[in-house]
Amino acid sequence: MIAGDLISKRGRWLFAAAALALSLGAVSRRTGTATPVSSSKPEFVETGLPRFGSDVLARRPGVASPPVHDGPPEDPALIALGRAIFADPRFSDPPGTSCASCHDPRRAFSGTNGAAIGVPVGSRPGHFARRATPSVLYLKYVPRFHFHEDDEVAAPTALGGYFWDGRVDTIAELVKQPLFNPEEMNAGSDGRVATKLRDAPYAAELRAKFGSDTKAVVQGLGVALEAYLTSDEMAPATSKYDQYIRGQATLTPLEKRGLEAFKDPARGACSGCHRMNESSPNPKWSLFTDYGFDAVGAPRNRELPGNRNPNYFDLGLCERKDQKTPSSDDMWCGSFRTPSLRNVAVRQSFMHNGVFRRLRDVVVFYATRAATPGRFYPGGTKFDDLPEKHRGNVNVSSLPYNRREGGPPAFGDEDVDAIVSFLDTLTDAAYLGNE
Repeated sequence: MIAGDLISKRGRWLFAAAALALSLGAVSRRTGTATPVSSSKPEFVETGLPRFGSDVLARRPGVASPPVHDGPPEDPALIALGRAIFADPRFSDPPGTSCASCHDPRRAFSGTNGAAIGVPVGSRPGHFARRATPSVLYLKYVPRFHFHEDDEVAAPTALGGYFWDGRVDTIAELVKQPLFNPEEMNAGSDGRVATKLRDAPYAAELRAKFGSDTKAVVQGLGVALEAYLTSDEMAPATSKYDQYIRGQATLTPLEKRGLEAFKDPARGACSGCHRMNESSPNPKWSLFTDYGFDAVGAPRNRELPGNRNPNYFDLGLCERKDQKTPSSDDMWCGSFRTPSLRNVAVRQSFMHNGVFRRLRDVVVFYATRAATPGRFYPGGTKFDDLPEKHRGNVNVSSLPYNRREGGPPAFGDEDVDAIVSFLDTLTDAAYLGNE
């Protein structure tokens, strides 16, 4: 959320963002050989901005305590119904693609549905989702989209909402979008979905709870999926990290070093946006996101069919259409929501466009993007997945992005390996071995 021209009509907003915004750490699965990084001591770039202490740069306004999903007590029968709907492949056209096809339970409810380009393939060959699949674990902690007011900054901070751009606030709306998107499940219409639901093995349970007319049946689908996706089973908190903060496990020396680098405002500075709290065993304090938005300048994924058009760009937050809390100002173009890093080691691709496929490569990107941009942006154009007029929005002022090009990176190989090792400790027990 950093603009290059701080003396613009949005100067106060952008100056505050430049002082306080932090790196977004979306990361992908670890496989293959290591990518070398030169080690170094921290070095600050002269940007023309006033100097701020690292304690200031290491934080940005955010959600102090994420709200748990508001609703009635858990209904086991409704959760079971939602679980069955989630795994049911009958709704897509052609049939065969369920919610679980892309949100694969083996991959901590993320995945690509067998695609190799970083985003999932839809129900029809040659049709692909626009963005990488986020995990649907821990959804009950996601706040509604809002602008957070804070006395320490001159402008509100965008937070919350579902999807990479925060565009919807309810599970019912969340599930409808991939369901009816012709590039994804291609379900057609409410009537077609209702017919499929009436023929499902669980139709009697659905009818008993919601009735049988089309509107009620489709609404019931959303209610049941919400009950499942916000249930306790979808927020397990069974990782080694959770055991560690409960005093039930000890980190290895490498994992411990990674945790320290993850928190260190002079190295990774990751925890400024990927919030955590070692002093509390309550998982809501360690969701490894603050639900904020940042423009990190992810490289263009040239394997995406839409990107064959050089004039096509995914602009993220500024494309969000809601008029009650609009985010359409150009300053938000290129910003995407900070993902949770829980279970990050089992994901198959990350960044909003799925451009990276290995956990280590993305950690290297954060460490070296500023110092050696040429390794990420072929042709020499930095921030090539944004139109030129929006490249000034990319975060270049907060750690670890405030490096001089050609200088040493924010942290070296040993810290990269250590951070990767620590991120492995965020995998919940059910997904161990799926890295």
